[in-house]
Amino acid sequence: MTPVELSFAENDPVTVGQALIQLNIASSAKDPNIARKGCFGVFGKRKDWDSPIYEGDRLELYSELLIDPMEARRKKANKNLDNRLQAKAAGRKGRFLSKQS
Repeated sequence: MTPVELSFAENDPVTVGQALIQLNIASSAKDPNIARKGCFGVFGKRKDWDSPIYEGDRLELYSELLIDPMEARRKKANKNLDNRLQAKAAGRKGRFLSKQS
C-alpha cells in the first residue's frame, strides 16, 4: 500500500473520523461502510471514531472475518490427522499384502 499524506491545521488535534472523511472513505460516523465497531485502528490497535491520531500514525481499515480463525485451525488439524491416518493405513495394507504372497 502507498502511504497517503493528510493535511490538517497545525496544532489542531486530528481524529480518526476526520482522517476517514478527508480520505473519502466515510462521510460520517453513521456511514454504513464503517459503522461496525472496531473496523479501523492505528498500528493494530482498534480505535474509536473520536480517537486522536498523530503524524506518522498508520490508519488501518479492517474487514469482517469470513471464517472464525479457531474453526479454520481446527479444520486444518483434522485434515492433517486424516491424511496421516490414511497414509498409515495404506502402509499397513502394503505390509499385509506382501506377507501373504
